Amino acid sequence: MDMNSMFPGYVPVTGIVQNIINMHDCCSIMVSVLVGNNETVNLVIDEDTVVVDNRRIRRGMLIRGFYDASKPVILIYPPQYQAVAVVVLGRRDEGVTLAYFNRHLTASDNSLRLNIGRNTVVETVNGQLYRCDPSEHVLLVFYGATTRSIPPQTTPDRVIVFC
Repeated sequence: MDMNSMFPGYVPVTGIVQNIINMHDCCSIMVSVLVGNNETVNLVIDEDTVVVDNRRIRRGMLIRGFYDASKPVILIYPPQYQAVAVVVLGRRDEGVTLAYFNRHLTASDNSLRLNIGRNTVVETVNGQLYRCDPSEHVLLVFYGATTRSIPPQTTPDRVIVFC
């Protein structure tokens, strides 16, 4: 069975926040992000969006947002996506990925394999320690260097489990 068809693909959008607009309900915002090729992508952040560490998004911040590629999107320019998760980055090359990881801790798209280490912080979305096996969950993974193997392997610094 094809794992990609079973679990959504989360697509990253990385760039500098250019503008923040309150939506009509005042519980949602639309964040305009300038991505690497000098194009703008709009991310909608609402009560269902996980904003890691509850950081307040501000103009000039470097962020990485993830949206579910299996969900329908409106056909407008610039593109607008409903963000599933948003992370404020310290630097552009910081490794952060959102994906479903199988029982071997390999991402469903085979893009990364995790080797959970003693110093890896594994927690839930609300910041509580997660003391169970994180495999077979959607994980938000923070990592540094990876091997050159296929799939690349890493010992992540932090893993957030989407229960």
